[in-house]
Amino acid sequence: MISNSERKPLPLPGGHHEVLLHSCCAPCSAEVMEAMVASGINFTIFFYNPNIHPRKEYDLRKDENIRFAQKLGIPFVDADYDRDNWFARAKGLENEPERGIRCTMCFDMRFERTALYAHEHGFRVITSSLGISRWKNMEQINDCGRRAASHYPNLMYWEYNWRKAGGSARMIEISKREKFYQQEYCGCAYSLRDTNRHRIATNRKPIQIGIMHYGTSDPDPKQ
Repeated sequence: MISNSERKPLPLPGGHHEVLLHSCCAPCSAEVMEAMVASGINFTIFFYNPNIHPRKEYDLRKDENIRFAQKLGIPFVDADYDRDNWFARAKGLENEPERGIRCTMCFDMRFERTALYAHEHGFRVITSSLGISRWKNMEQINDCGRRAASHYPNLMYWEYNWRKAGGSARMIEISKREKFYQQEYCGCAYSLRDTNRHRIATNRKPIQIGIMHYGTSDPDPKQ
């Protein structure tokens, strides 16, 4: 694993030195957080993810993120769990596929709240850990981030590719080192539904929330 002393400083745009980082979970954000710390960037975690369902899953993901933020001494903003609003915006999109227009709506909603908080609290740059996951469409995420930032003067969305230079691999290494809770679906009720449908169709057990953690044991292929 690369040490902080071996990391190249991150190219924070616009000559700025402070970032509001939208975090979706600890596994995705940990590499982003460590990279920013190594680069001397001041940043704050903004946790707004009303898509995560059910509440038990939401609390598990948030608590892991808080634990790691506290370990690094990073400020953490715990935004409202705006679940009813998310379901209202998802109405009519329940059967859309992953990476489709339901996901665009979801990213838009989370980035809109991130951009609003940044505007109200003096941040000039926002970014997100969402793009580090290989399961996500990075351009789709960046489009949503740019669109949200464009609503406010002097606010920009940082489009850094967190996957490059081994970022995705370090994300897994850190997750195993920290024994983070291991999520088994994207997060929303429809992702959970579709993932369980696939698992049942392939003779696997439905997801058991709160069971798996990185680095503790190899997953049962029948799980």
